[in-house]
Amino acid sequence: MRIVLGVGGGIAAYKVASLLRLFTEAGHDVTVIPTEAATRFVGVATWEALSGHPVSNSVFDAVHTVNHVRLGHEAELIVVAPATADLLARAATGQADDLLLNTLLMAGDCPVLMAPAMHTEMWQHPATEANVETLRSRGVTVLEPASGRLTGADSGPGRLPEPEAIFTAAMALAGAAASAASAAMPAVKADMDTAPAAGPAAAQPAVPPLAGLTVTISAGGTREPLDPVRFLGNRSSGKQGVALAAAASAAGARVRLLAAHMEVPAPAGVELVQVETALELREAALHAAADSDVVIMAAAVADFRPADVAGTKIKKRDDVADPVINLVRNPDILRELVEVRDAASRNQLIVGFAAETGDAGGDVLDYARDKLRRKACDLLVVNQVGRDLVFGEDTNSVVILSRDGSEPQEASGSKSDVAAAVIDRISAELSRAVPPA
Repeated sequence: MRIVLGVGGGIAAYKVASLLRLFTEAGHDVTVIPTEAATRFVGVATWEALSGHPVSNSVFDAVHTVNHVRLGHEAELIVVAPATADLLARAATGQADDLLLNTLLMAGDCPVLMAPAMHTEMWQHPATEANVETLRSRGVTVLEPASGRLTGADSGPGRLPEPEAIFTAAMALAGAAASAASAAMPAVKADMDTAPAAGPAAAQPAVPPLAGLTVTISAGGTREPLDPVRFLGNRSSGKQGVALAAAASAAGARVRLLAAHMEVPAPAGVELVQVETALELREAALHAAADSDVVIMAAAVADFRPADVAGTKIKKRDDVADPVINLVRNPDILRELVEVRDAASRNQLIVGFAAETGDAGGDVLDYARDKLRRKACDLLVVNQVGRDLVFGEDTNSVVILSRDGSEPQEASGSKSDVAAAVIDRISAELSRAVPPA
């Protein structure tokens, strides 16, 4: 794959050398375009040695090859890291005063991923937020920065995601774009004989299906404290929720992950909100849903919590009777999200997950259909769970039920495969909800 790697002028530029190495070792042909400021942090010789190609940031070098046009036309993927506040602003306003910005303007239907890095105040400034929103609305995938130690003594969101995380996000984006292009081929072929001739200006960039949308996803298992040491929990690992977050991000969405206890790290480029209990998740979900186009409740939420939480560790003593733990019902977060949405007449798609087991009273789908009626969400993703099923495993098998009663959809394979199927179904639902022009 032909990749253009743009390098912005931030101190995190040194990390991009490792990202370049990941791309080249995976067999990709990489052309590096640093900004002038970037060369003050990492010299041109480093980029040439690691990429095996000449490196320039001027539109006046290699004029006979028309570089400022050719590179954008030939690229199959463009990655910009670090994307500084200045670089985001210039890209959002369509400036073209160097080779990298010219290449971005000439990208056509090539997927573009930008990995921001800057101080927290810059990232959270309204100007930067507006520029990021503009880029995302045009189909550019702008990752959320990581949180951690910054250049000085301060810490916070604004740190460049690790090279491995950017590489994974970039490969997922390229894969999603390739799949979309492949799916469109039959329709394009069918129209070739009847379509009028069109010049280059008629070409439209392929916009990721969730570009410009905000998707909130819950993941992992809640923990309900008994005392300062013990808790009631479940076997959820968070793997399926994390896979959903990665798939939604690759589809162009701004992703907010509400993370209870998880055994896997959150994917790069998502906004992470940590929670522990069902009550904390409820508060976070209601707040996050207010500006979300899609809400996916994939977390394993405890149905009950202890009525009383001991302030000190519960002791096991021979002279004291065994403790009796009284439980109270936790709120129905999914149902409440639906009620709040409907009361506000909000245009929002809500997806629930149901981890079910069958018994003498009915099978998994019987209980799932009843849950769908009670919850009234738009889609319900159902799987059968058990000690060796789903929880903690790398594979999954689900059935997607719809409130409109359409035919159930099955999906199975790795949890990434299942996540891709769920995101595709969500994209299809959103497309049907948009009235024709």
